Amino acid sequence: MDWQSMLFQDWQGIVRTIFVGILAYSALILFLRISGKRTLAKLNAFDLVVTVALGSTLSAVLLQESVALAEGAAALALLIGMQFLVAFTSVRSTAFAKAIRSEPSLLVRNGEFCRAAMQAERITEDEALSAVRASGGQGIENVATMILESDGSLSVVFGDR
Repeated sequence: MDWQSMLFQDWQGIVRTIFVGILAYSALILFLRISGKRTLAKLNAFDLVVTVALGSTLSAVLLQESVALAEGAAALALLIGMQFLVAFTSVRSTAFAKAIRSEPSLLVRNGEFCRAAMQAERITEDEALSAVRASGGQGIENVATMILESDGSLSVVFGDR
């Protein structure tokens, strides 16, 4: 095993990575700005997949000499364009939105756990209680509703109990 080649191969690879990296990053920022704020919004499962794919594509452009900048920019544009198209269609079609995005789930109602929903969503009582504390509450008995939102966050609404 050649330790030197593991740590450093040549300056050409470093210069290429820096040059292509600056251009690919600039293209990604430009595409994100063109696509609008929705692309950078709080992530739901679908948005997370697109974000991971963008990172993977950017990584491939930076580190694989076999991937040209133009091909990488086209891949980034394709991913952002598809995400924009899905968001655009979701806003205009309720049926499409339901097929793409998950619905919120009621986990607590009037201080009582909805155990079947919690089990289906794989949320433990400890996680629910943690969300109550993070929202300023002390116990489940004061919670009017707790909802697992489409983006995975827990919303807690307190009642008058």
